[in-house]
Amino acid sequence: MNKQMMRTICRVVLPYILFAGLWILLSDWLLTILIPEPTAHMQWSIYKGWAFVIVTALLLTALLRVEMWARERTEASLLRLAAAVDQSTETIIITDSNSTILYVNPAFEKRSGYSRNEAVGQNPRFLRSGKQDSEFYHKMREALAAGQVWKGHFNNKRKDGSFYEEESTISPVRDSAGRIVNYVAVNRDITREAQLENQLRQAQKMEIVGRLAGGVAHDFNNLLVAIIGYSEIALKSLAGDDPVRKDIQEVFNAGERAVALTRQLLAFSRKQILLPKVMDLNDLVANISKMLRRLISEDILLITTCDPALGRVKVDPGQIEQVITNLVVNARDAMPGGGTLAIQTANVELNEANAAEHEDVTPGRYVLLTLSDTGTGMTNEVKGHLFEPFFTTKEQGKGTGLGLPTVYGIVKQSGGHITVNSEVGKGTVFRIYLPRVDEASETPIQTGTPVDLPHGTETILLVEDEEQVRNLTRMVLEKCGYTVLVACNGPDAIKLARQNDKRIKLLLTDIIMPEMSGRSLAPQLLAMDPGIKVLYMSGYTDSEIIQKELMTTGTSFLQKPFSHEFLARKVREVLDAPAA
Repeated sequence: MNKQMMRTICRVVLPYILFAGLWILLSDWLLTILIPEPTAHMQWSIYKGWAFVIVTALLLTALLRVEMWARERTEASLLRLAAAVDQSTETIIITDSNSTILYVNPAFEKRSGYSRNEAVGQNPRFLRSGKQDSEFYHKMREALAAGQVWKGHFNNKRKDGSFYEEESTISPVRDSAGRIVNYVAVNRDITREAQLENQLRQAQKMEIVGRLAGGVAHDFNNLLVAIIGYSEIALKSLAGDDPVRKDIQEVFNAGERAVALTRQLLAFSRKQILLPKVMDLNDLVANISKMLRRLISEDILLITTCDPALGRVKVDPGQIEQVITNLVVNARDAMPGGGTLAIQTANVELNEANAAEHEDVTPGRYVLLTLSDTGTGMTNEVKGHLFEPFFTTKEQGKGTGLGLPTVYGIVKQSGGHITVNSEVGKGTVFRIYLPRVDEASETPIQTGTPVDLPHGTETILLVEDEEQVRNLTRMVLEKCGYTVLVACNGPDAIKLARQNDKRIKLLLTDIIMPEMSGRSLAPQLLAMDPGIKVLYMSGYTDSEIIQKELMTTGTSFLQKPFSHEFLARKVREVLDAPAA
């Protein structure tokens, strides 16, 4: 006999029997006392019988109506519960005590890709992704077997093979005897939250290492000015057959490699100085295609597909070339047996839903640069570390681990973002989104490569707190014919300018110095002579002044380390520029 039948007996049958029994006993007793005459007694017994039928019928109707109301309320409550379960956005799974699935709600079907018919009768282990070890599941089973509520995090796999993450609460269901008869799992999809958390963790990690890289690069740049500069002087003073020349050349080459490494560190840390120009990305891709073909092997087919109606972007052309080059080199290394490398450009528009899939991405119009290869691809684990500095899957000595972090840093500093999709054995696709601008492309500056350094006879006030850099810069400028006044700080420079009889044509000053910064020094000298030109230099790029004020106002800037030629040409360029 089930519980529903027992409840009906208790609510209807028992009250009816009790009432009927009391009626019969009490009514007969009362008739005997009140109507002792036999004929009248018989007549009243007939009336009593009809009254009994009517009253008990009414009573039975009332009891049944109450029971029906109770059952309707129960059914309505069950229907509401069923509707809530069916319409819940959380996945709900009900299993028996042996963990065989008895029920899944529509949210489960939508999230996992499996239909109810496919899931019912199976053990939930068919959803496992393989990302969690057996110890994880063993501890979960132990807790559930002990009758505890288990809460945890699942990495599961959909029917289509993609992965998703859930925050789960599994509760045991007991019968009246206290035995566990079912388990109910309520799972919340946290895939997006987990992605954002990973992106935030990655961004924080990159920021910490970036600050370290930027700080190291500052001091390193000052050392490199001296290393490269004095090596260059020594090379020019040595004869071509001098046995020492080869050694000095190696020092110079090592300095050049160190410069490249420093630039990579600055690019990765997003602290380098960018010189953005409005340009058509198609022109850049066309210009470097020949160079890219020399980078890859003959058994790799390079295909470029450019959108003829491509919008403009405002980027540093040299840095975007570096991005493409780094990605092409990576693609080449991923296709040792040959393959196809495709470079494409296109206009795209990201809506709020697209932008929400990535951190710090705003909806809007973008130019999409896509580089795809048919190489070896990569695992999810490798992909998770892809943009971390010094992480590399290449053999020791064949990679610095800064190529892709550099790409990441340049793209982010350019206001864009980068995504990567990859599958082992099928290749990799990098997508770079750069904001579109409604401006005309700037005409590229054509630069020649004359052998002789430009000379001049003007007077230059050099202000630099690093002695080696100060001495070297003075030596180069004096060889170019300039008169150089030297100061190691701002107050000395002001004092020197007041005492000097010759008119100073150019202030060449470091920006970050003790006592007085170059930015504070310049206005004071300009107050003395408004005709002085100003050229700032620095090996430190993590300054808001440098990054924003100098670049937006068009102030001349010289990034350390610099070669003799670059120094001489920049000085001449500033001196020959028309007055503001």
